[in-house]
Amino acid sequence: MRPSRENKIQSFFRSFFRKNKSEHSPDYLIIIILWILVLFGLIVLLSASPVLSYKKYGNTYHIFWHQFLFGVLPGSILFYIFSKINFNSLKKYSFLMLLVSIILLVLVFVPGLGTDYGKDAQSWINIFGMSVQPSEIVKLTYLIYLAGWIESRGDKIKSFSEGFVPFIVLLVVICFLIFLEPDLGTLLIVFIIAITGFFIGGGSIKHILVLILSSFFLFLIAIKTAPYRLARLNVFLNPSSDVQGIAYHLNQSLIAIGSGGIFGVGLGRSRQKYGYIPEVSGDSIFAIIGEELGFIPCFIYILGIFVLIYLGFRVVSRTKSVYGKVLSAGIISWIGFQSFINICSMIGLMPMTGIPLPFVSYGGTAMIMSLSAMGILVNISKYTK
Repeated sequence: MRPSRENKIQSFFRSFFRKNKSEHSPDYLIIIILWILVLFGLIVLLSASPVLSYKKYGNTYHIFWHQFLFGVLPGSILFYIFSKINFNSLKKYSFLMLLVSIILLVLVFVPGLGTDYGKDAQSWINIFGMSVQPSEIVKLTYLIYLAGWIESRGDKIKSFSEGFVPFIVLLVVICFLIFLEPDLGTLLIVFIIAITGFFIGGGSIKHILVLILSSFFLFLIAIKTAPYRLARLNVFLNPSSDVQGIAYHLNQSLIAIGSGGIFGVGLGRSRQKYGYIPEVSGDSIFAIIGEELGFIPCFIYILGIFVLIYLGFRVVSRTKSVYGKVLSAGIISWIGFQSFINICSMIGLMPMTGIPLPFVSYGGTAMIMSLSAMGILVNISKYTK
């Protein structure tokens, strides 16, 4: 290899992994709590998935091993890499990452590539025999781009024409593609990420209120134009309305959680996982946690999420740059809101949304992107005041 080319390669890697005088040790408490949650998720998945795994794949441990090999393992590698990469280096490649993820969102609708895996939303694409969920990827790539864009706007972010309008245009494009799948749960998380980033970056409160109110009316229209969404809302308002029909999922979840009591029926002893609860290893896994482990472990798990959120926003408050603030706030809002939306939907405090429980639910793409995002958050924690 010629010296000039070797120097270019070394320079490329140094641009990612360079250190500066302001870098210090990361927030180890974030790392500890995160990996406790991941380990807890693997244990729960191992307990919740055998029945479904054997039924679908003829192997009791297929789902568990798939999650470990194609979710936790690559996610752990990316967590380590992103925790070492200087987060400011991501700005340079943010547009390219976002563009690729938007192209993947479009490919979902291409016959032969897009698939729904028997679910309500066509959210996956098959690439060389591997399933990828682009809507999970776009959560992170959109946030990385948004943080850099908000920083580049400076005080113009408060302007209607130079701040709010461009912000809305990109958000609408992404949300529209996710809406077409349709995946309102993921759309809601992307919307929350965007609102949080725009607010932390100095966006006008008046513009944010206008966006929230207009989105609320659009949400009502989306519900009225789709009978199944209206039915989910009716179930939320009256869970006993159709217990063998549209309200079946919620009622079975409530039965599972209610059966667990204070200490649960015991790890691995769930009755509801024997074909009663849909998506037992995915979106509904919190119901199995409640049934097998009971109220106290559920409370400890939720407390762990709260502590992670607190530590995340502590990073936000101590970060010097606008880019770091927006990026870290978006990441912790994503993890926090997605956790509580999932939990609330399982206990009847929100309509069913169909989004996974971070670090616990089965889903390789979701696990990889969540761990990647947390790696970035850990790296940002190295540059706090």
